[in-house]
Amino acid sequence: MTLDACFQLGYIVRTHGTKGQVVAFFDVDFPEEYDELESVFLLINGKLVPFFIDDLNPQDKGKSIIKFEDVDTVVQAEKLKGTSLYLPLKMLPELEEDQFYFHEVIGYTVVDSVLGELGTVETFFDLPAQDLLAMQYQGHEILIPVNDEVIQRTDKAERKLYVTLPEGLMEVYTKPSNRMEEEPPIAGEEEDDDDDAV
Repeated sequence: MTLDACFQLGYIVRTHGTKGQVVAFFDVDFPEEYDELESVFLLINGKLVPFFIDDLNPQDKGKSIIKFEDVDTVVQAEKLKGTSLYLPLKMLPELEEDQFYFHEVIGYTVVDSVLGELGTVETFFDLPAQDLLAMQYQGHEILIPVNDEVIQRTDKAERKLYVTLPEGLMEVYTKPSNRMEEEPPIAGEEEDDDDDAV
């Protein structure tokens, strides 16, 4: 199983009790859909390792107490702290017709209601305040907010993502900043290549 064929379910927060249990946080919209899990993949040293679940006890706010097979001591459980949990993409719940998972639209063409076809969806950034879609457009990376006002619909047959971009968004990324325009280099001064050195 590869990372590309999986999605991150969550991660292990801490140990629990004295018999090897751990507390896991399921970082998904509907954690209760995973209450009956029999196994998960843990990302250990860059590789996905299958772990079978002896017992899963759901808690509040997306947390569950999990007892893995062959993890029977606090010392063993401690080694799993902070480890990410993964499941195969096929285990994602089905969405309504107008919804999509981020991985499904990678490579789709972004089509704006005013500007037309723009570029291709490259990746998504899951930020605390706002999810962002990253698109390449004429050599610039454009970050597009992911919300119901901006994202209109997808066309899976044509592999297109229809959007209505906020006014001025494209200019933010494609036009040079006013500061650069107002402050051209002073004649005779050489650029210092070491300015960015840390």
